[in-house]
Amino acid sequence: MTVSIRDLRPGDPADAESVVRVRRAALPFMITTAEGVAFELSSAHPAKHHRILVAETGDGRVIGTAQVGIVYDSPEPGQSYVNSYVDPAHRGLGAGTLLLRTAEQHLAARGAVDVYAWVLDNPAPRAFAERHGYRPGRSAHFLRLDLAAATLPELPRDLPAGVELRPGSAFAADPRPLFEADAETTADEPGDVAAELDDYEDWLAHIWNSPSLDKELTTVALVDGVVASFTAAQTDGGTRYASAMTGTLRAFRGRGLAKLAKTASLHRARAAGYTEAFTGNDAGNGPMLAVNEWFGYEICATETRHTKKLETP
Repeated sequence: MTVSIRDLRPGDPADAESVVRVRRAALPFMITTAEGVAFELSSAHPAKHHRILVAETGDGRVIGTAQVGIVYDSPEPGQSYVNSYVDPAHRGLGAGTLLLRTAEQHLAARGAVDVYAWVLDNPAPRAFAERHGYRPGRSAHFLRLDLAAATLPELPRDLPAGVELRPGSAFAADPRPLFEADAETTADEPGDVAAELDDYEDWLAHIWNSPSLDKELTTVALVDGVVASFTAAQTDGGTRYASAMTGTLRAFRGRGLAKLAKTASLHRARAAGYTEAFTGNDAGNGPMLAVNEWFGYEICATETRHTKKLETP
């Protein structure tokens, strides 16, 4: 069966739905929607050189997809990424190899030196990555909580003195305090590629304005009126909720504020009809893994970040 590679067609809802179908089949722990796929492409910073590739058969069926681009916000130049997904029902047709080859050519032509790829920690995906010259690095876990059946911790009747909980939507007029909190906590996240959030307008464009960000379920803890901790919520508009980022500013750590914000968000997510909750943690992030275990999350899959040196064309 012949497989070819092309770019996602902008403005084509059916094409975006095909990408969603493949992503969900390959990685069911990820929140993805057609609206989010279209936004991912249209909102990307020009320096990112972001592409969404699709692999399709001769009869026009999309069986694979890949996200590819430059890590433009890294202080180290030449960093790039490719994350490819192939529908498990259509593996063995060469779609993964073609996606990877196209992605690497695109990245090398734009000066990429190192390319990073998340690979499911299963024998077949690991073997595929290694055959193509990728070497494993650090790992991260996907965690799942049965939100419909879970016994969630109760919110305290009285919050600690000076502490207030607000939804993210309360910052609609001025989200800059959330940007500053996100920037500080992101800088402390463990990872292979350092990232610096220092462009407020870019943050507004591709994070704050993302259709996947649920501003009502996103929850912020303030201490004496100052943003101290937050949990950012993503939803698919159906039954799936995800904690995209939970962080506490350095000056406020050790007070249980992340647990407080996340507890409030999970209760409101369940009340809104969401039945599954997902999150992800670096395997070395012991504090957040402990917090999620306290809520009842269980590891449902593990990914390992692989890297490869690209040859200059």
